[in-house]
Amino acid sequence: MQEQDKNEIIVDKRLYDYQLDALNTIFERIKKHKRNYNLLYQLPTGGGKTVIFSEIAKRYIAETKKNVLILTHRIELCNQTSNMLEGFGVKNKIIDSTVKELENKSDYQCFVAMVETLNNRLQDEIISMDDVNLVIVDEAHYNSFRKLFKYFEDSIILGVTATPLSSNIKLPMNDIYSELISGNSIASLIESGFLSKATTHSYNVNLSSLKIGMNGDYTVSSSERLYIEDVMQSKLLYAYEQQAKGTKTLIFNNGIQTSKYVYQLFKSSGYDIRHLDNTSKNKERKEILEWFKNTPDAILTSVGILTTGFDEPTVNTIILNRATRSLTLYHQMIGRGSRILDNKKKFDVIDLGNNANRFGLWESPVDWETIFKYPNRYYDNLQSDEEIQKNFKYELPKEIKARFKKSKDIFFDVKDKYDKVVKKGLKSHIVLDHSIEQHAKMCLENSNDEYEAKRLAELLEDDIEFRIRNYSYCICKSTENYLTWLKEEYYRKLNKLLTQKLV
Repeated sequence: MQEQDKNEIIVDKRLYDYQLDALNTIFERIKKHKRNYNLLYQLPTGGGKTVIFSEIAKRYIAETKKNVLILTHRIELCNQTSNMLEGFGVKNKIIDSTVKELENKSDYQCFVAMVETLNNRLQDEIISMDDVNLVIVDEAHYNSFRKLFKYFEDSIILGVTATPLSSNIKLPMNDIYSELISGNSIASLIESGFLSKATTHSYNVNLSSLKIGMNGDYTVSSSERLYIEDVMQSKLLYAYEQQAKGTKTLIFNNGIQTSKYVYQLFKSSGYDIRHLDNTSKNKERKEILEWFKNTPDAILTSVGILTTGFDEPTVNTIILNRATRSLTLYHQMIGRGSRILDNKKKFDVIDLGNNANRFGLWESPVDWETIFKYPNRYYDNLQSDEEIQKNFKYELPKEIKARFKKSKDIFFDVKDKYDKVVKKGLKSHIVLDHSIEQHAKMCLENSNDEYEAKRLAELLEDDIEFRIRNYSYCICKSTENYLTWLKEEYYRKLNKLLTQKLV
């Protein structure tokens, strides 16, 4: 099966073996329970959930002669689902804001509805869904669907999602779903050639200024303050130019202001870029997505709008210009680049939020069954940002290493040096003095004059920041003001030493 845009869907009715296995397993449960049972099915983004539940709807109607309702939370998903069903030969009716009442209802056995619209129509008793026996919930991890379940207490409810972890930590999915069926893993779908392979490039980011909101994720306001800083904007541009320049790139941000800063940054640097957020008009959004589809090196910076209901297989690079504590969002963002094409078997992920260190690589094994049963245990075991930073191992990127190729020694173990200094009864600041000497030596060995040496020193910013932070952990003093002062002193001493050595 191949999906294109929402108005042009080509359906190959031959399901893959893993999709057929899932289909048969789900139907076994449906036949066993027949009514009043809530079942959850998990399959990674790009695995073909829409294909599977479209075939389920088709088979269920054919075998039982009973009606099916499919619920979505966004109009794009509504249209895509309706088109997919049509491709499978399932005549269906969309219930969106334009539908005030259902005329000729008996002409349809399948309905596709926007959750809010259907809820309003049911509350107002304009529409009745008493004859629906199977309800399929797309993107079931969203909690907006729960308000409708009271109308379908005697039905079978099938939720489908890539991540069976509720969008609200206070409303676990095992409260409303009795059973989870897990589909193939990301790694197995990559190995079988159904998903592209991701290469993740992680850049260490100090997230100590971020605040956690009521929903369990970082607040937009604290993220905006961090990611519009010059140092983060520079890191983003540097990462793009080193890892993704010239590729079709999708950038995810946690705030509109951040995304607009990103737009201006790339535009002023001469790159072809557009910005989208949930305030963008439909016409503007359609034009931008068409441009993105047809422009090989397009860059699209976005906020909260392209994680679901968006499918552009030609994306080569995903940039996470944000941190998140949501495993679901992490998978959704990266999944936008996972679609496979004949000329695309891999894609890149640039992580600027310590997300891979928090959750593991996108393709790493996940025990969804345990997460579904014990979500609180999962949240409790998430590493804190401080732990992530303490455990982060920085390594000079290969392009920076190449600039210091004449140096044999570029590694410096701060903790090991600190332990040795303490054992000798010396003052701890000697550790940083030794670090400065090594950095100066690296710059001098690979330059011809003071100007070039100091330019090389600028390339060591992330390494310097990493060493300083590790030093602060050793001495148990890591306030931001102190770290800023240490960094300024480090550069002052390093530049002074370079000048002295070259006089």
